Amino acid sequence: MAWRLSTADVCGFKFLISLAVMYGLMAMLAYSVLHMKFIKPLGIQAPLDRFSEARALQHVRILSKEIDGRQEGRPGLREAAHYIKGQLETTKERAGSHIRLDVEESIVNGSFKMIFLGHSITMAYRNHTNIVMRISSADSKDTDPSLLLNGHFDSPLGSPGAGDCGSCVASMLEVARLTVDSGWVPPRPIIFLFNGAEELFMLGSHGFMKTHKWHDTVGAFINVEASGTGGLDLVCQSGPGSWPSQVYAQSAVYPMAHSAAQDVFPVIPGDTDYRIFSQDFGNIPGLDIIFLLGGYFYHTSYDTMERLLPGSIQARGENLFSLMKAFTNSSKLRNPHDRELLVATDADERSVFFDYLTWFMIFYSRRVAVVLHSIPIAIFLIVPFILCLLYSGLRSWFAIICDFTRGILFHFAGIILAIIIPILCSILRLLFSSHPMSWFAHPYLAFMMFVPCSLAGLLIPRFVWSCVPLFQGISLLKTSREVLSDEARFWGAFGFYAILTLAYLLAGLCGGFLTFFVSASMLAAWASFCLSKSYSCQPFRSTVFYMIPLIPFLTYSVYFAGFLAQFLIERMGMMGAVPPPFGYFLPDIIVAALIGVATGFCVGPLIPICGHWLARSSIFQFLLHLSVLALAVSSQFFPYSMDAPKRVIFQHTVLTADGNQVLDCTYDFSVLDSNSLAFVFDYAPEVANELHIGSEFSFETATLPHRETWMALFPVSLLFSRSLKLPTKSDDVLKQYSYFPHLSIHKPHTISSDGSRRVYLELSLGSLEEVWVAVLNITGPLSSWSFADNILPAPETVDGGPPSYICRLSGASHENWTFWLEASSSEDLRVEVAVLEQKLVDAAKKLKSLFPDWVDVTAYSSFMSSYIF
Repeated sequence: MAWRLSTADVCGFKFLISLAVMYGLMAMLAYSVLHMKFIKPLGIQAPLDRFSEARALQHVRILSKEIDGRQEGRPGLREAAHYIKGQLETTKERAGSHIRLDVEESIVNGSFKMIFLGHSITMAYRNHTNIVMRISSADSKDTDPSLLLNGHFDSPLGSPGAGDCGSCVASMLEVARLTVDSGWVPPRPIIFLFNGAEELFMLGSHGFMKTHKWHDTVGAFINVEASGTGGLDLVCQSGPGSWPSQVYAQSAVYPMAHSAAQDVFPVIPGDTDYRIFSQDFGNIPGLDIIFLLGGYFYHTSYDTMERLLPGSIQARGENLFSLMKAFTNSSKLRNPHDRELLVATDADERSVFFDYLTWFMIFYSRRVAVVLHSIPIAIFLIVPFILCLLYSGLRSWFAIICDFTRGILFHFAGIILAIIIPILCSILRLLFSSHPMSWFAHPYLAFMMFVPCSLAGLLIPRFVWSCVPLFQGISLLKTSREVLSDEARFWGAFGFYAILTLAYLLAGLCGGFLTFFVSASMLAAWASFCLSKSYSCQPFRSTVFYMIPLIPFLTYSVYFAGFLAQFLIERMGMMGAVPPPFGYFLPDIIVAALIGVATGFCVGPLIPICGHWLARSSIFQFLLHLSVLALAVSSQFFPYSMDAPKRVIFQHTVLTADGNQVLDCTYDFSVLDSNSLAFVFDYAPEVANELHIGSEFSFETATLPHRETWMALFPVSLLFSRSLKLPTKSDDVLKQYSYFPHLSIHKPHTISSDGSRRVYLELSLGSLEEVWVAVLNITGPLSSWSFADNILPAPETVDGGPPSYICRLSGASHENWTFWLEASSSEDLRVEVAVLEQKLVDAAKKLKSLFPDWVDVTAYSSFMSSYIF
């Protein structure tokens, strides 16, 4: 049956199309900004006094292509250290007499405890390599306060690490060269720290802070990191205090920063060296600057040079050089003992800052935010009194407040429905679909599916509004009902954003600039709208006048929401898997909710006035039909591709005894998102055939590995769910290795006067060749040990088991690990050992090669053994 459209419906569709065109143009602009389309990378022949992305990419090529693997335990990590030191020595040779360069190779050892991903663990490390260079004026002193620039050159398991963090090292090498070749002499020293053990939970930076002679001179730091292959180089953390972000705001060539990122960063799985310098071991003011797009390739074998987004390194390099100049010229750059007073007065000062499309940056202090962010709620409370006077008492203050309150509730209901309806649509789709996350490799599908139904949710309260009368007093006024309704809807929506702004302020969060920007823009829009009404403009023209002052905010909202949606979609492939049945729906629900929030954020300010054109049953039906069509079409798309791979963990588990026996040998698999291993084997028949997984195989009755099986990756392993254990032969293992890791008594135990028993142990790694880490899981009456200043971490309990103490050992050496454990009683101490070996036996290599290109497999061997002392 054909639709019969009235004149009002036709006008509504025209307005809807106009909005689609406007938001489409804004989205194109935002996409160009986010993907660095406006930044021109300089070539290899660029002047020597300019930062060149092409020159930096030469370093990336060598680090990620010519050097085979920069993981701890592999020869490539040592090659990378030699290469970096060689480049720094070459830069030193070109330096003039007016500048001083010191280059050092530092071997660090240490032990400490930390909380990582919410779990308490202890680290013990040895023989990790840091390369350190200090650039200063010829007459500088060793005690002068300095700026630290930190980046890591080790890479994660199975990844060439072009983005993470070859791009960081390359940027730093090019900035170091630029410092010398530009003729600029830093007024304060600059320390370049190329640390070789970040992926092992920030060991290199800890080694620098605890052992290096220059650590006491660091007055500020910049940590460069990558959780993707480019795009926004965002300031994700800043502090302590507001000085680092203020320096960034004043000096960044391409500002990319949101203080709101500091509100959400703690809930994202992972961490950076920033915490070592600013929180755990330094309390040093600094910035944490991270590549955030291209997260599909983060910690995968696809993190290659070809995936780097052009322009990203150019923007990072120019920003770093400008920041170095600003920090070293600042009077607030001080040594630790001189900095104590400054930090004490500035420690609680969380500034508010954000960039506008990387064009410029807005920064204001917490004190200014208290005033600014209180203005919207003050205006909202004052306006009813003003209107009461304008109506000459014909309409009471109470009636106006009641109508405004209704406006708040209706706008709030619209935002909630804009979130709930997409969630319901996502659940409905999965009830009829064979797999979730169809949007993962095609982010535009998420917008196609959820934006129309979210917009429909925003409009529902507008339908209801016409059925509910205003509070009272209209009959006594000459003002039309529609004018008063516009007034109530607008001030209700304004009050909603004003209340959110105040809530952000009272919570001490830094994201209040978002709702303050909305509130300020809406005030300007309302003034424009009322002015157009006073000149008797037609309703459509008045609506346009309302929209024009909102365009700067709407453009920013599309930029901010688009970035947030893209970032989250890319991360959904590695956020961890929740057990079914809820885990099957969870990623789609999260993305649907986010798109709903984004739609409410981007379109919500228009609804009070523009909703007049859109709140029509024909448009509502059209939006729902469009959503249903998109939901149906999306189910035909495969969730993964080479540009958006699925992550699979493949562990060859070898259970050993006595250093030369294999008790059991299995292949263990796990995934990091809601598409299970059954999905992988359905679409990877070669792998299924190799593992003898046929149509009769049941994942419900298959053997599932215990949590302890993944101990070598603890606590990251807690993100795994629905793993699978399959038996395999041990022949290749016995051929490849002569000896296996083994824990033995190093010397006789001792008993103290209080009855405690000290056991002296020695851990041999056998004939393993590329050990990344060894993990000890100790249960029993443990009261002390030789790690971390003899202080135990908080015990961990997994799946109702006994309390465990976890210690990670890393670092290559010809000597065995020796340590002691102290028991408070005569009860047995149980020690489980898991050693992660990166080299695979031939059968495991063959199995890994059978996985299709849309799967990224992180493969390794884990040698496990148990002991009682």
